[in-house]
Amino acid sequence: MNTGQMMLTIAALMLLGMVVLRVNNGFLSTGTTVMETKFNIMAVSLGTSIIEEANTKAFDSATDNDAITTTTPLKAYNQLGPESGETYPNYNDFDDFNNYNRIITAKPLGTIPSGVETVIVDSTFRSADFRLDCVVDYVTISGSEVIPTTSKTWNKRLRVTVTSPSMRDTVRLQTIFSYWYFR
Repeated sequence: MNTGQMMLTIAALMLLGMVVLRVNNGFLSTGTTVMETKFNIMAVSLGTSIIEEANTKAFDSATDNDAITTTTPLKAYNQLGPESGETYPNYNDFDDFNNYNRIITAKPLGTIPSGVETVIVDSTFRSADFRLDCVVDYVTISGSEVIPTTSKTWNKRLRVTVTSPSMRDTVRLQTIFSYWYFR
């Protein structure tokens, strides 16, 4: 084998090596993207499930059994949250989800902050650990703007934030629940 053939063989091996590295890089990149997408879909699903559950509840504890025509009997903005002795999953109104926190994990965590519900799932279905944080506030709606307020209104907003150490992004979902009573 002469020098020219040796140079062609070395160039071909280098080209083959570059192609193999590029294909491997593509596989790794695709795998990472698939996992990130899986975690984001799971985070959106978890946040949406909280919103859907909250939307099945009464607007306020004052509207649990009776209709109201004025905002006076509604809870003050600084009293939004579960009533005394009320715990999840026995919430009866929308604003009980204020300051509700949930951790979803497949393994028991070392220290869990007090007041945080922990759901331990079967580790065979584990994909990531998630933390859900909820905040409820009164809002006024002006055109396309949603403005938080300390006044009692006929509109409450629930914001759900879902985070995970396995995700690069934070998922934030929100809904507005309005009180309507038809006679």
